[in-house]
Amino acid sequence: MHSSPSQPFLKAVLWDMDGTLVDTEPYWIAAERALVEAHGGSWSHQQAMQLVGQSLLHSAAILQAAGVRLEAREIIDTLSSQVIQQVRNEVPWRPGARELLEDLHQAGVRCALVTMSEGPLAGVVVESLPKPYFEFLVTGDTVTNGKPHPEAYLTAVDRLRLDDPTLTIDHCVALEDSVPGATAAMASGVVTIGVPHQVPLPDDPRMVLWDTLVGRSAADVSGLVLDRFAAANLLEGAN
Repeated sequence: MHSSPSQPFLKAVLWDMDGTLVDTEPYWIAAERALVEAHGGSWSHQQAMQLVGQSLLHSAAILQAAGVRLEAREIIDTLSSQVIQQVRNEVPWRPGARELLEDLHQAGVRCALVTMSEGPLAGVVVESLPKPYFEFLVTGDTVTNGKPHPEAYLTAVDRLRLDDPTLTIDHCVALEDSVPGATAAMASGVVTIGVPHQVPLPDDPRMVLWDTLVGRSAADVSGLVLDRFAAANLLEGAN
């Protein structure tokens, strides 16, 4: 699926949602704590951080181990409904996210949402935007393997290719805030930008770290596609 276009350029940006587009992690943590405490347990900040970026099925298993006596589906539905209610009251946009979305839109760059949250919550967030920035959503309930598996990102690239068969992984950039999410993006092969929020991200030569999306533009994102192509050519030339 990799290619070596003579003039590589940015065609699509794949956005993570929780922690990258919106700061919903505090909503999730509050819902997790309330659920665990309702079953007589306790939920620490450290335990909550272990779930950041993980699939909801994985998170449900951790909550069951913490004493929640519900089936995984019940846990997911309970948490999601509470977070949806909070998002309906206030959408906690991450700094610079909407501005970058608008700049990408103006530049004609396609965008898709790639999240481990399920369709109902992702839909509420996307509907809160002033424009249909996202062509489609890949959500946790539409893939077999959640992050850190690359399936969600590979699925997004395949869907983008339906309208543009010339598009390859090399034309795509992912924005992620968590270790599982960044791992999934890097494993898929797309250019990966890490914007750490709740948890630190490790240094990795396959990922560019940005402190924030504030002040970032479509040109900044596009430059990373060109940089990787130049680095690949340099490496090929050295061999």
